[in-house]
Amino acid sequence: MAKTVMLAFLSILLVSAIILQPDASFQSSLQGLTVWWNIVFPGLLPFLILFELISAFGLAHAISSLLQPVMNRLFKLPGEAAHAIVLGWMGGYPAGAEAASSLRKRNLVTKQQGQRLLALAHMPNPLFMLVVIGAGFLHKPIVGIMIASVVWFSALCVMLGATIFQRKEPVLSDHSVARDGSMLQRAADAFRFGRDQDGRSFGKALGDAVSASVQKLMMIGGFMIFAAVLAKLTEPLLSPLFAETGLSFISQAFFEGHLGAYSAAIWQSPGTGTIGNAAAIAAVLAWSGLSGILQAGYSITGSDLKLLPFIAWRAAHALLAALFMLLLWKPITSLLGFWLAPNDLPAFTPAGTLTPDQAVAVALKTSDLPQLWPLSLSACLLLALFSLFISMILLPYRKTNRSA
Repeated sequence: MAKTVMLAFLSILLVSAIILQPDASFQSSLQGLTVWWNIVFPGLLPFLILFELISAFGLAHAISSLLQPVMNRLFKLPGEAAHAIVLGWMGGYPAGAEAASSLRKRNLVTKQQGQRLLALAHMPNPLFMLVVIGAGFLHKPIVGIMIASVVWFSALCVMLGATIFQRKEPVLSDHSVARDGSMLQRAADAFRFGRDQDGRSFGKALGDAVSASVQKLMMIGGFMIFAAVLAKLTEPLLSPLFAETGLSFISQAFFEGHLGAYSAAIWQSPGTGTIGNAAAIAAVLAWSGLSGILQAGYSITGSDLKLLPFIAWRAAHALLAALFMLLLWKPITSLLGFWLAPNDLPAFTPAGTLTPDQAVAVALKTSDLPQLWPLSLSACLLLALFSLFISMILLPYRKTNRSA
């Protein structure tokens, strides 16, 4: 009852703030919509459709079978958990959270395993890190690669640490994977099992994949716009607090990861510089913002996975990502110096005299934001060709197994 009253009171406050500041609310919602249309929608749609097809035709089961030893020994997770990790790391949040929730609902992972898998599979879109941040925001593609590597590496370290210190718990076996025969034979068996289990034709699977993916993206867009408006309306309260500590980007980063990443990119504070900006961006991406957390919360609805431990995972990941960037910046840049020209080494373009609000407003113009549509479609085509290649490799093993 207390929670319901508190949420109702906060909703009334939010509606009142929107009525009192209609112009600010409209501009912030437009910014969130622009980011969603130019970055998130084209970045996620092809991958979501592709992975829906991969699941329908059994390739995800084959990949899970191949990765089963790694998942069991390193993370104490069943091989089918690899599907959630691949989906989350390639498609971006909340794709990984939804896959983890699906595994838990089917009782393929325990509750504790599901919580750890949820944290590991919740990753930012790789195209956003590599293209938008590296080439678009920072004008140095190599920096995007460095930040993405640190975010991924810190996530693995957090998960390995949690796996080491967790209480002993039996790993659920993979019911879809045969344990006899060679690795490729087991993958072929899993491939056939997944295809037979789904049973849909290509046209039916494609139509369902497009419909489900667009519906998910509409939900994501709503969360992003809501977070952008919330960040703008709470700015008078939060900005002075964080401005005193020199961390002005946090007011944006707390609510929305994409806006927060750009605020961290143009963040200027005495004693920081390139390494400080990179560490701030890595922390923002690992945190994912209130928008990303709410998307994960929506995805795990109906399961017994909890959002509070997930928030703790996100905070730990953010702190570790920033720490690793600070520690590894010099070694990485020194190593890159052997292969890159001095002009290609990591360096940020000065932000000039723009305030963070002005810089964000400029960056979120449709004409200035990098367009992910051609890149995402090209990446989707490459993944489709790779999937076809894997299927052709496994086909002879499927025929051999059937004849046997």
